[in-house]
Amino acid sequence: MKINFLYCFFFCCMVCLSCQPDYPEQKYNGLSLVASRDSLKNEHILPLKNVNANTVALMPFAFLQDLKSPRLHFNHERQWWGERVGGVQQSIKLLQENELKIMLKPQIWIWHGEFTGDLNMSSEANWEKFENNYLEYILLYAELAEKEQIKLFCIGTELYNFTEKRPEFWQRMIAEVRKVYSGKITYAENWDKVDQFELWDKLDFIGVDAYFPVSEEENPTEDELIEGWKSHKKMLQKLSSEYKKQVIFTEYGYRNVNFATKEPWKASTVRRNDEVPKNLNEELQANALQVIYDEFWTENWFAGGFLWKWHHDHPRAGGQQNDRFTPQNKKAEEIVKLNYKKFSLKN
Repeated sequence: MKINFLYCFFFCCMVCLSCQPDYPEQKYNGLSLVASRDSLKNEHILPLKNVNANTVALMPFAFLQDLKSPRLHFNHERQWWGERVGGVQQSIKLLQENELKIMLKPQIWIWHGEFTGDLNMSSEANWEKFENNYLEYILLYAELAEKEQIKLFCIGTELYNFTEKRPEFWQRMIAEVRKVYSGKITYAENWDKVDQFELWDKLDFIGVDAYFPVSEEENPTEDELIEGWKSHKKMLQKLSSEYKKQVIFTEYGYRNVNFATKEPWKASTVRRNDEVPKNLNEELQANALQVIYDEFWTENWFAGGFLWKWHHDHPRAGGQQNDRFTPQNKKAEEIVKLNYKKFSLKN
């Protein structure tokens, strides 16, 4: 009887293991590259490689006047060079020449910084007009991604209200993207809605902009940060198991300030150009990133992520008096470099 029990236990364990997806062990060690006013040059690529990044997110923005405006502005001559098709294409070629992978991630910016997740048209006619504009925008870059053999394409960023109210459109759009693009597809949902998005089964990765609140403290310890991640990590792992897809951090990062892990999505406060921030905390930014690498980069259900954010002119970016998300020329840069060295993306 004992032998039969042990045999059954061993058999069940083997069956359970065989059901686990065969995920690649190596990760997307990504950086979110801010579009530039002028063309990208080789001198801008070396700092990316120096921190051992293997993938770069390119983000050609489109613009809306407000949360109810159906007219989407994109690929316009008044936009920065790096936000238009020609600039994106040149950036792709230069990055590929330097053996860097790319995630193409077209996303919306609403004037005055209104949150895209609250987008809501005022009528059915405006919804349809907006959907036609958005589909044209996404297919423009999906076709470019296919032409340039991009491996990963993101079909939207933090658009929960849009996805919830118009699911039929999203299913149709995903099908249209699949017709013109043969690579992997994801969507970047905000951290607080990632478990409510209902179309993960149609995509290849569960994408989340990972600005999860993990500590209320001004300067939390490593143990406090680990504890703060537990419930979020459990939820993400459950999602991965449910859909049998890897989770990818389509964005992640912290500012180098006190309380950086309390509400990580918050950008810097408005101040004069010559005003020095008073709440700088490079150690917290570095430590919080290290905890993310320790907690996630070793998990097989996790595909990696794209650090928010990286500027092309590295010598002038970031620095000790800068309180923005970039790790450039701060202690956090070395943390990124050391951890990205441990992993690389399979071809």
